[in-house]
Amino acid sequence: MNARALTSDVLLGIIPIALAIGLWQAISSFGYAPVTLLPPPGMVFTRLVQQLLTSSFQQEIASTLFRLFAGFAIAVILGVGIGLAAAASPAVNAVVRPIVRVLAPLPKVALYPALLLLLGFGHESKITLVAADALFPILLSTYYGASMVEQKLIWSAMAAGTPRRQILFKVVLPAAVPSILTGCRIGLVISCIVVFLAEMISSTDGLGYRLVTAARTFQAVDMFVPLITISMLGLILNGLLQGLRSYLLRGFPEV
Repeated sequence: MNARALTSDVLLGIIPIALAIGLWQAISSFGYAPVTLLPPPGMVFTRLVQQLLTSSFQQEIASTLFRLFAGFAIAVILGVGIGLAAAASPAVNAVVRPIVRVLAPLPKVALYPALLLLLGFGHESKITLVAADALFPILLSTYYGASMVEQKLIWSAMAAGTPRRQILFKVVLPAAVPSILTGCRIGLVISCIVVFLAEMISSTDGLGYRLVTAARTFQAVDMFVPLITISMLGLILNGLLQGLRSYLLRGFPEV
């Protein structure tokens, strides 16, 4: 993707955000919603900048990011590993397929009370919930990406003398990387949502906890700050993952 196309995409992406902020400002300015419930964007963003400069709010962000990255990393390791194994082995596929069909549609947050009883109210239960929710998009993307590898590539590798054990890592895995990274992007978005939700339900720190605390004390401005922060973090992390995808797939026509 050249610089001009990238700039055009960025500008097109900014337009709907600017329109949403403009609509927000209009609703607040014309009194369609009370300021105590919907403060103007200028007030919220000013408060956001003030909070970002405080060590306490930085610690809340660090707690959220730790849980997010830990759960997401576990999901990537398990999802890619199980997905490749299911694509390579019919026996593993026969075991994994019914489990995925049963558990993938299940809202994992419904299991959170049980996780709290088993793992406690610390990082462990939240990391486990994030990993459980992000796992299935990555697993399914890995499986379908590995399953769709052209048989000609495998035959060519075998004809060139590549050992059968190495075909999975030298042929199948590289060919499935685009699909795996797509699943990772979906899993990352889910991770941002789930870690925030888990902190809202049960936590003593993190951005979700900040939102609940502000809501309980009717601090509307402070309630919007964590929402915007987690959105910004998701946007930055998604951009970084997209940059990694472009780097790993440089030279491919679709990138």
